[in-house]
Amino acid sequence: MTDTATTTPRQSWRAVRAAFGGSFIEWYDFYLFGTAAALIFPRLFFPGDDGTVGLIESFGAFAAGFLTRPLGALIFGHFGDRIGRKPMLMITVLLIGVVTFVIGLLPTYETIGVWAAVALIGLRLLQGFGIGGEFGGGSLLALESAPTGKRGYMGSFHQMGTPAGLLVSTGMVSLVSMLPDEQFYTWGWRIPFLLSGVFVVIALIVRARIPETPIFQIRKQKAARVPLAALLRGEWRHLLLGIGARLADAVTFNVINVFAISFATVQLGLPASMILNGFVLAAAVELVLVPFIGKLSDRIGRRPVYLAGIVVCGVGGLLYFPALATGNVYIVWTAIVVMVAVGTGLMFAIQGAFFAELFSTNTRYTGLGVVYQGSALIGGAPTPAIALALVAAFGYSYWPAAIYLVTLCAISAVCVLLIRETYRDELADS
Repeated sequence: MTDTATTTPRQSWRAVRAAFGGSFIEWYDFYLFGTAAALIFPRLFFPGDDGTVGLIESFGAFAAGFLTRPLGALIFGHFGDRIGRKPMLMITVLLIGVVTFVIGLLPTYETIGVWAAVALIGLRLLQGFGIGGEFGGGSLLALESAPTGKRGYMGSFHQMGTPAGLLVSTGMVSLVSMLPDEQFYTWGWRIPFLLSGVFVVIALIVRARIPETPIFQIRKQKAARVPLAALLRGEWRHLLLGIGARLADAVTFNVINVFAISFATVQLGLPASMILNGFVLAAAVELVLVPFIGKLSDRIGRRPVYLAGIVVCGVGGLLYFPALATGNVYIVWTAIVVMVAVGTGLMFAIQGAFFAELFSTNTRYTGLGVVYQGSALIGGAPTPAIALALVAAFGYSYWPAAIYLVTLCAISAVCVLLIRETYRDELADS
């Protein structure tokens, strides 16, 4: 039996396109909120005499979404492993997109006081719940419809939603930030959030036209009664190693993006447009690199490619802030491109395939979700606040944040070395 026993090449690529659409929505909304948490929300939702306190509160709202992501992974994973991938993916993409659209309609602190922050955090929690179920299902939509020798390549198109979401969200914020401050903080900032409503309609139309994955259809009658229990009983080691392996990616991006945007503009005095344009450039480069990285992993294996990404992020973490401190636009952009497009790109491009290959069909949706969202909760959620607290404690030196990043990269490297190579395994026979 092959992984695509009942799937034609045309159906496989339709599944890939549908997976990309949902991933784009997920990451567009994720990065949009992260950028706004650094540049917009402190002023509009968490104003006060102390700008640092407002920024920490804004980062707290950003982190709140990570709290519900594991819950979303468990619930959507449970039903995704029991009744199917497709129905869960229709729900998650709708939930994520609608919540982001509503954020664009929220009244600010100036209008309703503290209730503005309460509403923002509540919507962020709901958004996180939807995001928790999107990654696992979206990855499997592409991977369980792909031939064994092309899973890294075809799965990478789902992962391309990440740089595409970053490119469009950062580009939109950069564009509207060109408005005069009064217009930007009154209505301009809302435009990127409202645009999510258009994206979600398109994604729903595409996903409604695809069938259930063939591998799940074959194994549906043997679905585990409680996938999480089966996962913890028989595959707990892969679960822990997967979470540890992904920490490098989760921590790196949140240090160099969410935290570093604020650090570069507030502490180093760099214009926000310089940093935002650097991330737009990095996203464009990563968008091109991702399918090549996926194809490379199909040839030489997942582990060497993933380890290369960890090394780039670990070494680059020591050089990133000194590069920002130069204030030279070309050095700053180069540092961002290396860290985002190459460093995290080498990891993120193959995460769907790498982690999916660790689990059996009956627990794969749940396993993928727990690995991804568990690492996001541990490594992603607290990272901006931890980094800010560390640099504040050491006189606003960037070295504590850099050392924190390198330490987490070392932990991930050990975990990857403990995982066996999987790129030649059959998903249907796992």
